[in-house]
Amino acid sequence: MTVDDIDRLARFGLAGLVLGGASMATLRLNTNLYLGGGLWRSIGLHVARLSMLASVLAWTAFQGAGPLIAGAAGLVLARPIAVRMLGRVP
Repeated sequence: MTVDDIDRLARFGLAGLVLGGASMATLRLNTNLYLGGGLWRSIGLHVARLSMLASVLAWTAFQGAGPLIAGAAGLVLARPIAVRMLGRVP
């Protein structure tokens, strides 16, 4: 494994971390929309969030197993970070 490979995997991991953070932030917004009565807006946001996650993970899978694992690891690591930063939904 060369330095370029490690750099590439680190970039995919960082991208997964950013994508996971954005996903968790939109999930919080989605929860507020559900609680506030905006059913169709919340369903639309939910579909958009899941579509974005699926398309980015599918694209990452075409890049190879290493980038897919790095991106998925970043996605998984983003959840506890986002929960600590965003806290509870009021």
